[in-house]
Amino acid sequence: MSHPHPELGTPPALVDGALRITPLGGLGEIGRNMTVFEYAGKLLVVDCGVLFPEDHHPGVDLILPDFEPIRGRLDDVIAIVLTHGHEDHIGAVPYLLRERGDIPLVGSRLTLALLDSKLREHRLKETPRYVVAEGDRQTFGPFDCEFVAVNHSIPDALAVAIRTGAGTVLHTGDFKMDQLPLDGRITDLRAFARLGEAGVDLFMVDSTNAEVPGFTTPERDIAPILDRVFAASEQRVIVACFASHVHRVQQVMDAAVAHDRKVAYIGRSMVRNMAVAGELGYLRVPPGVLVDGREIGGYRPDELVLISTGSQGEPMSALSRIANRSHDSVRIEPGDTVVLASSLIPGNENAVYRVVNGLVRWGARVVHKGNALVHVSGHASAGELLYCYNVVRPRNVMPVHGEMRHLHANAELARATGVPAERVVVAEDGVVVDLHAGVARVSGKVECGYVFVDGSSVGDITETELKDRRILGDEGFISVVVVIDSVTGKIVTGPEIHARGFSDDGVFNAVRPQLEEALDVAVREGVRDSQQLQQVIRRTVGRWVSATYRRRPMIIPVVLEA
Repeated sequence: MSHPHPELGTPPALVDGALRITPLGGLGEIGRNMTVFEYAGKLLVVDCGVLFPEDHHPGVDLILPDFEPIRGRLDDVIAIVLTHGHEDHIGAVPYLLRERGDIPLVGSRLTLALLDSKLREHRLKETPRYVVAEGDRQTFGPFDCEFVAVNHSIPDALAVAIRTGAGTVLHTGDFKMDQLPLDGRITDLRAFARLGEAGVDLFMVDSTNAEVPGFTTPERDIAPILDRVFAASEQRVIVACFASHVHRVQQVMDAAVAHDRKVAYIGRSMVRNMAVAGELGYLRVPPGVLVDGREIGGYRPDELVLISTGSQGEPMSALSRIANRSHDSVRIEPGDTVVLASSLIPGNENAVYRVVNGLVRWGARVVHKGNALVHVSGHASAGELLYCYNVVRPRNVMPVHGEMRHLHANAELARATGVPAERVVVAEDGVVVDLHAGVARVSGKVECGYVFVDGSSVGDITETELKDRRILGDEGFISVVVVIDSVTGKIVTGPEIHARGFSDDGVFNAVRPQLEEALDVAVREGVRDSQQLQQVIRRTVGRWVSATYRRRPMIIPVVLEA
């Protein structure tokens, strides 16, 4: 088995007749999914999504894939194929189109409709597009793509089989094998088997639930739980879920109808996405059920269901603002019921629990995955993955979509079904895999980092700046100003010490004598350069704070001459 390795060098030129696969996001993380396929001098991009920031990304709104490895070859990109409409698969498309605005977009009807509303927000011009459905087959340059229905937590999801002269790749996208889905659209295992019979040279498989044994719980199992929650609620019910989870919204809508409640969407992305899903017929909204979120004040609490964004504790989301009592039109009252009908994405735990605690503080009853079956996963568990490996019988396997533990668990499943260990490639973002003569091998690595979006700024924030922000937030900030005589080097004024993150500036009285002595010693030894004196200040204060408080604050020394 091939392992990602930090010492991997730049990949060599692609051998004639080989297919190169370069993941630029989604391998080693949940989100930012983007894979580039190269064959015969052309590039095909599959998915282009965002990653949502965690607590250690202060001030960051979104995280994008790094486009740098293909920036010099954007003219060779012949299409962007989108497997489904979740943000972690389509959210970065507008940022790639800023760099070349006429790249053709390929996806299902719902996927492209959700993307269209996003492109309008970014004020991007109309781009060429191909609306595809399961069973369709389209050729883009040297890539022959066949689309296969898969079941996921959003309608219209597709797997894609990519045929080239180097062989056939089957990319599952995100999928599960719900046998009784709400929309009746199951994962097309007959197509998987047919492709397997013809020969799948590389199987790229969703790894998110590879550690979970058995089969994923069907979506419809949530309905009885929602019904009981609604029946027990005497005031408002607020349900938070992903703004693209049409199936979950449909179940909430059905429960609301059964209990004679009106429904209002709360949160801009929820309003936008559900309008699109309703217009296209993917969401069934009975007449008279939907009300404007700005008019909910005209209804009794027991007449309302609010469907909100913010299930991951995002600071500016509707649910977070509701929990903070800063929302314009929704105010939590004792007796309200809040349902978190979504998964807990790794890294978001603290943010979600902050929101839950805020809601409980105001008297809400909070129902979540930990105390009721109000969420089921959209991803295949280990039993389903084993089933797929046995149906497809691939020659090579490359786990995708997941943290490293998920990728390795998926690799173990592939080996357990008989895929030779040396044919199971565990890669990470930037690791280049070449498929040649029926064998997939790691051939090198390209530089591939995180690109941070901060407001309207894209890529201006560096890891160093983020580290500074984390230090400021966690460890504090100290400024030290000293004025010295330009002739004698003696201290004329100061040191003046001001800080944030400490009880008060008076705590630094203890370090002033040490600082004055250290500066005096440095001057006697002939040190007069202001930068060197700043280093003396930084070292002296830093040692004292570390010994006294076990902290490493940001220290900004300023040395002025008089």
